[in-house]
Amino acid sequence: MITISKVEMRDAFIEKLFLRAQKDSNIVILSNDFGAPSLDKFRKALPRQFINAGISEQNIISVAAGMAMQGKRVFVYSIASFITLRCYEQIKIDLCVMNLPVTIFGVGPCYSYGPDGPTHHATEDIAIMRVLANMSIYSPSDANVAASIVLHILDATSPVYVRLDRGKWPLLYGRDTSFLDGFAVLREGGDICIVSTGIMTHRALEVAEMLMERSINVSVIDLYRLKPLQKSLLLGVLARYKRIVTLEEHAINGGLGSLIIELLVDADVQRPVKRCAISDELLYAYGNRDALQMERQLDKEGLVTAIEEWR
Repeated sequence: MITISKVEMRDAFIEKLFLRAQKDSNIVILSNDFGAPSLDKFRKALPRQFINAGISEQNIISVAAGMAMQGKRVFVYSIASFITLRCYEQIKIDLCVMNLPVTIFGVGPCYSYGPDGPTHHATEDIAIMRVLANMSIYSPSDANVAASIVLHILDATSPVYVRLDRGKWPLLYGRDTSFLDGFAVLREGGDICIVSTGIMTHRALEVAEMLMERSINVSVIDLYRLKPLQKSLLLGVLARYKRIVTLEEHAINGGLGSLIIELLVDADVQRPVKRCAISDELLYAYGNRDALQMERQLDKEGLVTAIEEWR
């Protein structure tokens, strides 16, 4: 039975953070002039632990760095496309070079803000953030993962980027699930393994069901921590399969597909890999998410056809 989450990932994340912030006055949220039901609750109950820094992405990162150097546990909240690209140099120098435990949680990766156009499309965030030394990256697939990783992040000693999708999605995990491994095998099948991340894990499960109807048995791995990887553990699982598909709503260069190929090559594990992602071309489009995915062949039917032909 499918259970739809009652809250969005963002609100699950902030609510868990709020519970800890009530007991720890060093936990602070810097907002980039955005609101949310959970954020309003945090701001009202803990006004001395919330700062609206306005629309000033470069500045908000530098402020977060300064506060972290004074012992504050800083969480920066903004739209994913703005808080990664617009202040990339500040993230690199102020956070990563100084190795400060500041968490950036960007809402709306990929085509979450599809109708707002390319300025809001965060389709390169995995690629650019994972090349930064000292940066950890989480990409939750449901609200329970989003809430649970807060506890891991509070113990982090380096910068963290969390990409939280919009909307209320089916729950894939229980609240008591351990997320230490950074990934989970959600479905077992012997022919192909699909590795996905974020909300595209739900699409991977749909595709697996459709392929099963065509006598193709598919495993699905949800990779919810993209960096650091549990390399030996993940390799041990991937090595069981003869063919691997990576599925992401992200630019094909530098994203999940690149990450998995690098992992296999470095370990000298030879497997055919099919990358399903946004093609390497200039994309200027407005529209709802389903329409944009269909144009990129990331809809269910398009993916099933592509995987079948490749196999």
